[in-house]
Amino acid sequence: MTVRIIGAPTDYGQDRRGVDMGPSAIRYAGLSDALASAGVDAVDAGDLTVPRAEERDPDARQPSQGNAKFLEEIEGVTTALSGDVADSVAAGETPLVLGGDHSVAIGSLRGSARDAEIGAVWFDAHGDYNTPTTSPSGNVHGMPLSAALGHAEWDGVDWANAPGLREENVAYVGLRALDDSEREAIRASEMTAYTMSDIDERGVTDVVEAALSVARDGVDGVHVSLDMDWLDPTIAPGVGTPVRGGVTYREAHHAMELVAEADALRSMEVVEVNPVLDESNETASLATELVASAFGKRIL
Repeated sequence: MTVRIIGAPTDYGQDRRGVDMGPSAIRYAGLSDALASAGVDAVDAGDLTVPRAEERDPDARQPSQGNAKFLEEIEGVTTALSGDVADSVAAGETPLVLGGDHSVAIGSLRGSARDAEIGAVWFDAHGDYNTPTTSPSGNVHGMPLSAALGHAEWDGVDWANAPGLREENVAYVGLRALDDSEREAIRASEMTAYTMSDIDERGVTDVVEAALSVARDGVDGVHVSLDMDWLDPTIAPGVGTPVRGGVTYREAHHAMELVAEADALRSMEVVEVNPVLDESNETASLATELVASAFGKRIL
């Protein structure tokens, strides 16, 4: 396997500055060595060119776009990233996108789903299924799934939709923080949602295996989205939206080991590492370890 590393250093999708340094922090934490220890070849394509958020107007949007911020900039990142991801897959590589905030997932999904049917497993504390009118904050890192799945509010926004991704092939793992409107929308959808309560009751093995079964049913491959706030903030402090009660260190590693064993990984992203909020680059280091497990590293 050849993994192509693509950095997407954005902080357009949330209010906490610093997450744009996530790709650098993950690389500095030893990503290349971690992938080598998993037995895969890594090619680093560098970072997308992303203008600084401070130089842009977050409110430059059309009235029909609700209160979503930085949509023009996110469109540019999505277009560039989706092209790079699609080209990587076409070359027989597995793209690994380093965020940046979770809005980069729109580009990852769109690129991975170009000319293919894909599923997605969403390891996250949050649902990321808000829309430009339901989002309390207007931050697009809480909207990537609604955008990629073509929610009605994104009609006509051609740069956001991932045509090869369907709700019935999307599975959440570890939800524990949802807005009221988002909770209702997820319940009404055809997505499968496993909360932290499900992990408590059933165990991480059962839940992740079930999620992978949902995601890979009848598709060409699976996209894995790993938001570092999925983990408990006691072990992953460097995230912008921490939520207590997340998965443990070993639960997270075992989940990624199950991803590798499924042998269906088409593309992956790891997002929301914010070194400004981190402690001794701990969260970035953990991200590299989990990526290695997802690509096949084992204890023995």
